[in-house]
Formats: sequence, C-alpha cells, structure tokens
Amino acid sequence: MCFFYALSKEAQKLKNRMQIKFDFEFEPVFYTSGFDYPQMPVVTNQEPDRLQMLNWGLIPPWTKPEEASKMRSYTLNARNDSLFVKPSFRNTIRQKRCLVPATGFYEWREFAGKKYPYFIYLKKQEIFNFAGLWEEWVDRSTGEMIKTYSIITTEANRMMSKIHNTKRRMPVILPESVEQNWLCPALSTEEILSLTRPLDDSLMEAHTISRLITSKTEQRNVPAIQNEFRYPELTEL
Repeated sequence: MCFFYALSKEAQKLKNRMQIKFDFEFEPVFYTSGFDYPQMPVVTNQEPDRLQMLNWGLIPPWTKPEEASKMRSYTLNARNDSLFVKPSFRNTIRQKRCLVPATGFYEWREFAGKKYPYFIYLKKQEIFNFAGLWEEWVDRSTGEMIKTYSIITTEANRMMSKIHNTKRRMPVILPESVEQNWLCPALSTEEILSLTRPLDDSLMEAHTISRLITSKTEQRNVPAIQNEFRYPELTEL
C-alpha cells in the first residue's frame, strides 16, 4: 500500500521537473502520513498546466457530510484490481485522474517477528509521480467544496515483494514517458489498466531507516527521517 511518502525538494526543483506553474508557497515535505489527511501538490487532468493542493483521502461526490471523515480513511489508496468495481472509484477512474509528485515513500518489512522501516525511491529520478484519482466533494451542510485524491496501488515488483512482504503491494509509479498519457481524457479501460502495472524494480532503490518514523513524540518531518540506518540482525534483500 502507500500511506506515507515524501516530496522533499524545494519549490523551484518541483516547478522545473513538472514544467508547470503554481501559485502557492511550498516547503519540502520529508514525511507525510495519509492518516493526517494532509494537503499535498497534485496535477489533475482537468488543469494539467497547474499544480494544486488537494487533500489526501478521496471523498466521492455522493458522500453524506456525516460520513466524509470515515470515507476518506478507506480511500487513501485505490487498488488497481478494483478501480472499475468499487463505487468510490469506478466513475472517477474514467474521468478524473491525476499525478501525485513524490521523491520517495515508506514501507515496512517483516523479519523474524519484527517490522523494519524502509525508504524507497528511484535511482535516477529525484522527483517522480504516483498515478492517482481525484474528486470534488461539496459539503452540503456548509456549501464548501473540497478537492481530494487517492494513490493507486498495484501488485509488488520483485524488490517490493521482499520489503512489503506481508501485503505485497506498492504504489503505481508512472514512468516519466507516460505521465501525460495518464492525464489523457480518452483512455480506454485496457489503456488505464496497462498504466497501473508495477514499475521495473531495476529503476528503484531502497534502504532501511531508523525508527524515528514510528515516534509519537519526535518531529518526523525532518531530513534525518530518510537517513540510512542499519540493523545488524536484518539480512539483505
């Protein structure tokens, strides 16, 4: 799955990589948790020339106000094998797709009864994009319109099967050459699904990090969270 990720480059590098404009201030994010339902930069197919801040945790347009908070806890991710089945996603996937910029993500490996955190990233791309969905939801009790998104997941590649060895899932990372294809409004079901395959693990890198990421008292949105930390008892991937 993908509940924790980073976008830890300054605004100018993000702007250069995406070749896009944005009209808000952005500071590097070294760690964000989906369970905080943060606002993060997203590029939608509706406005492909502009980076926007959307809330993580998709709220379908038919959601009742009293159910919105609970709903988004179930839609941080959207499985590629149920995109055209689940009511939360089956209409959205055809009409509202987005790019979610990132510099890496966090996952845990189970080994000898314990869990060890990893930071996972691309070898030759500082900034890459997850495949995502987005929606507009109007709170009928207040009239407020909220834009939200979800990150699509797929089956794990070889490397991620060894790291995320309990669920064997990973986020869909789009090769740069097909990012704009993902935003194309005329994609067929087959074309959409073909873009949600696992990325070749030869393009990816990972290392273990400290347990700062699970601290309840220390600040986690800091560069040190991504530093490599070795566990002597842990075998190599």
